[in-house]
Amino acid sequence: MAASTTAPSEAQHTNAHIDPAAQVADAGFVPVQTRSERPHSFEPTDFGAPTGREVNWKHTPVGQLSPLFRTATSNDGVDVSFVSGGEYVAAGLAAGDAPRGEVFLAEDVTAAVAWQGSTEALHVRIPREEEVAEPILVALTGRGADRRADAHIVIEALEHSAATVVLQHKGSAQYAQNVEIIVRDGAKLTVVTVQQWDDDAVHAAAHQARVGADATLKHFVVSFGGGVVRVNPSVELAGSGSEGYLYGLSYADAGQHLESQVYLHHKGPHTKGDVLYKGALQGESAHSVWIGDVLIGADATGTDSYEANRNLVLTEGARADSIPNLEIETGDILGAGHASATGRFDDEQLFYLQARGIPEEEARRLVVLGFLTDIVLRLGIPDLEAELLAAIEAELAEVDA
Repeated sequence: MAASTTAPSEAQHTNAHIDPAAQVADAGFVPVQTRSERPHSFEPTDFGAPTGREVNWKHTPVGQLSPLFRTATSNDGVDVSFVSGGEYVAAGLAAGDAPRGEVFLAEDVTAAVAWQGSTEALHVRIPREEEVAEPILVALTGRGADRRADAHIVIEALEHSAATVVLQHKGSAQYAQNVEIIVRDGAKLTVVTVQQWDDDAVHAAAHQARVGADATLKHFVVSFGGGVVRVNPSVELAGSGSEGYLYGLSYADAGQHLESQVYLHHKGPHTKGDVLYKGALQGESAHSVWIGDVLIGADATGTDSYEANRNLVLTEGARADSIPNLEIETGDILGAGHASATGRFDDEQLFYLQARGIPEEEARRLVVLGFLTDIVLRLGIPDLEAELLAAIEAELAEVDA
């Protein structure tokens, strides 16, 4: 369905301003709880500024994200360049230019701000039946913590194509970003977003994808840097036989807030989905948030789906919030499940390593590396894998210092 920049219906407009915490006592009012029921609008004012009491904002430090609740007056905070794959950039897309808006529907104020503030969306387009051997690497570099930028990016893999697109964020900025992902029938696409911002960066991103028949999307969210980073992926497995693999890795230090609200919608029959996010936390007030919503629709017969989140707390004062949700509208499925676990070091693993002559400090390092490298090695991009493993080693060195 094509998107529109016009105002939403009256019902949508009303819902966007509802504060569940304040109005739950009203007769007949039912708060929006499931991801599929959230209102949509491309107008930031229809959502209003979050208070932190809304169901999709209650775990987020809204005060720190507040610069992203209004459109940038000077949209020059982030420089965009192509390290490789620049030949796959198509003409920019204004609002209303297909395929911009074919999939994307803003479901919160920062996504609406990014839509309105991006007058011309970046369009990465993989031609039909073309297999791109090397990753398409997009460097997004912030120009300073006081600089603002809004962006909308469209990544489109045409029928039976194959490619990997990496979005690598560095520097510092106040950045509201949308990433619209379209995987046509039979295509295979991997999208990796890496957040290695400086400590004072603020980044809110909405990734929305639709996967066609017999197509596959692998989506990775890797967040190490930034003061507040909130990357929310939403994937619709729309076609028969479509597959979605959503993986995440985060490492939160003192004072950092790293968040992902993941939504996987099984819409077509015989779809397959796997969600696995892992995080490590260290330092006072280090905070991670993972909310995982899976919806198996009424027509999604033969579905096989699983989601899990695992967190490893390395020091006192760190906190991980983990909330898995599963909604099933048909009983004719192969399987569905979810799991969540947050804890400290496994004493048995440490004992096993120390009993074999490995010092405790080294044993702890090996346990963390073993926990996190599972996600890194799924990337299939050797240079990026090496870079991320080095980043993990640097984080661990700070624990030992």
